[in-house]
Amino acid sequence: MEQLPHNRPLWNIHIIKYPTSNAAGNLIFKLHHSLGDGYSLMADLLSCLQRADSPSVPLTFPTLTSAPNPNLSVGGTSIFRNIPKVLRSAFNTVSDFGWSLMKSSYVEDDISLIRSGNPGVEFKLVLISTMTFSLDDIKQIKTKLRVTINVVITGIIFLGTRLYMQEGRNKSTNEHSTALVLLNTKAIREYKSVKEIHKPYAEKAIAKYIYNTIKNSSMTLSNMIGLVERMALANHPIKSLYFMVAGEPKSLSITMISYMGKLKVAFKTEKDSIDPEKLKSYIQTVFEMILKAAHDIA
Repeated sequence: MEQLPHNRPLWNIHIIKYPTSNAAGNLIFKLHHSLGDGYSLMADLLSCLQRADSPSVPLTFPTLTSAPNPNLSVGGTSIFRNIPKVLRSAFNTVSDFGWSLMKSSYVEDDISLIRSGNPGVEFKLVLISTMTFSLDDIKQIKTKLRVTINVVITGIIFLGTRLYMQEGRNKSTNEHSTALVLLNTKAIREYKSVKEIHKPYAEKAIAKYIYNTIKNSSMTLSNMIGLVERMALANHPIKSLYFMVAGEPKSLSITMISYMGKLKVAFKTEKDSIDPEKLKSYIQTVFEMILKAAHDIA
């Protein structure tokens, strides 16, 4: 992808007036990541939008609700029964953190159908495609399995991806692959001072850590909460939207955002390395299989 010129503002907008079966046209916002993190950039975008049905009414985001946990109760017996789970979660957290440090330095995923390992993969041509799920269907699965929406959709994507890998190579069942799930760092309260971050050694260390962690894993997964109502930009209704991060040293990146009762999943795949249509077909098959199984649960 063409880089933004440094002698101009680090953003541009492309208006594509070419009607398709999906929309009358497309609008592409291209923003440099130095302008902010994903949540900041999305907030800037949403500030330009209005509700299509009533521009004066504020935009509405989905409410965040947790699935009820039958193992928790007011009684002391159930609380003590969950102590082993808490300790196991703490151990897994420490273990995962240590593994992430190793991933950024020494441990590298195997070459597979979703990870080419080509040098300079961040400069290779990519294909971007999407698929859509009904949030109502995902919520049905969530309710029946008593898990979160994130668990449902990541489980569907991970299983579909593994099936795609297994079809291409018999040994894919033994290939080590990990996914880098990007979180909102604003949930972390402690940040280093600006002076500390701008120290040369800090810049190099942080940049190297992020680059190596992304490069050594097989895929990245990122999601954002979208809006409930139909939005409009300059009185033009928006039918759908998605986001994608460019320039990652990775063959496969997946992003998700909800909008108007739908979940849009976008795939960025290295051209001539990954077959996005076949990958999406496996994910769709897994989704239908899990949805049917959820319906069969009494």
